[in-house]
Amino acid sequence: MIEINIDPNMFSLGPLLITWHGFFSAVGLAAGLWLTAKLVEGTRVTADDVYSVAMAAVPGGIVGARLLFVMENWHLFADRPLGILAINEGGISIYGAVIGGSIAGALLTRFLKLPVALLADRAAIGLIVGEAIGRIGDIINGEHHGREAEGLPWSVTYTHPQTLGEPGVAVHPAVAYEMVWDLAMGALLYWFLRRQPRSGLTYVAYLFVYSVGRLWTGFFRKDTIVLPASPTGDAGLGMAQLIAAVLIAVSIPWFFTMVRDAQRRGLSPTT
Repeated sequence: MIEINIDPNMFSLGPLLITWHGFFSAVGLAAGLWLTAKLVEGTRVTADDVYSVAMAAVPGGIVGARLLFVMENWHLFADRPLGILAINEGGISIYGAVIGGSIAGALLTRFLKLPVALLADRAAIGLIVGEAIGRIGDIINGEHHGREAEGLPWSVTYTHPQTLGEPGVAVHPAVAYEMVWDLAMGALLYWFLRRQPRSGLTYVAYLFVYSVGRLWTGFFRKDTIVLPASPTGDAGLGMAQLIAAVLIAVSIPWFFTMVRDAQRRGLSPTT
């Protein structure tokens, strides 16, 4: 059993509270942007282009992440609607960030007349690595409660009085599972990027592999069940799992349709 006895709050500056969640989210964002900028080297897109698109993608991702989290957890804000703005205290949805950031980034990319698919492929790798880094804050804070796992050698118990986890309860480190999955899939996507027959496939592959991991790790979390498999909600699906299932169903035919199109057109990995 692993004990985590860390205050989820790093420090405060007047009314501004800085949490481990917010800190590692910021580090993950910065690392993801840096990696994306490195990956576009040698293409028609420059690092400056990446940071220009980020001016829309980042705010779009933040807004989307917060809105989806609020939708999933409205009971936390019903009595304090101004709490919706306190994003520095934690509480975002990765899928909201992916959806909001992708839409905003794609719109600005088209406006700037840049190749959307080429940039999306590199951004997907930066995104999944950034997501993995951001999960470090979740692990420290005890967010996204894991299911009880008494006796599991790598179970986690939160003991700090301010923890957001369940004090003294041995649980699955579900977000750590996701972090490891994200790092492994980031490496796989990097390998695939240099071998894909056409631009855009790496982004679609990202949607698939991330969703598979999110669907799987969700069964180790105590998420709010929105699609119960039984009247008690046992073995049901949380909102993120439901979104993951939809994206898996969409990304598989999308991927193979793009592959067939590339084969028909005789495209090469450099196209």
